[in-house]
Amino acid sequence: MTTPVCTSASNAAAPATQALAYPSFSSYVKARRPVLLRTARSLTGNPSDAEDLLQTALTKTYVAWERIEDHRALDGYVRRALVNTRTSQWRKRRVDEFATDELPEPETLPGWGGDPAERQALRDAMWRAIMRLPARQRAMVVLRYYEDLSEAQTAEVLGVSTGTVKSAVSRALGKLRDDPELGIVR
Repeated sequence: MTTPVCTSASNAAAPATQALAYPSFSSYVKARRPVLLRTARSLTGNPSDAEDLLQTALTKTYVAWERIEDHRALDGYVRRALVNTRTSQWRKRRVDEFATDELPEPETLPGWGGDPAERQALRDAMWRAIMRLPARQRAMVVLRYYEDLSEAQTAEVLGVSTGTVKSAVSRALGKLRDDPELGIVR
């Protein structure tokens, strides 16, 4: 004889005083977790992904716990949640790799050189030059060019007028152009 899954069939077949096999969700999880985890591992092939998959399926089961009338069918419900969740994850996965005939090489910016050590040396020289600026000019240059704020936003952050930002940034850029350590860029 098969176990009825339909609620109307289970109500007709079972007496009203039937005790539930699992009185609470936590007791069900404690009893059935190892079996369900094996099912999740067979779906994912990775123990960490299996744990995540089972957690998601158990969350869905917890949300529907009160609606599940026949608690003898819980394993089937959770297994179906595992399969459906895994299928959804598989469909949503993002493919970041594309097959090509040639390998793309990163383009170097003109004046920056292709050597990463040269680029890092230039960045270090730029920061040393910025650190030699007066504090107010340094703050304006950093907000304006590193934080990419507009002149008005920079003025608002520092509590000065837009004209002050324009003139101070202009003087700071002039000092950076004249800095002997940054002569390698020219």
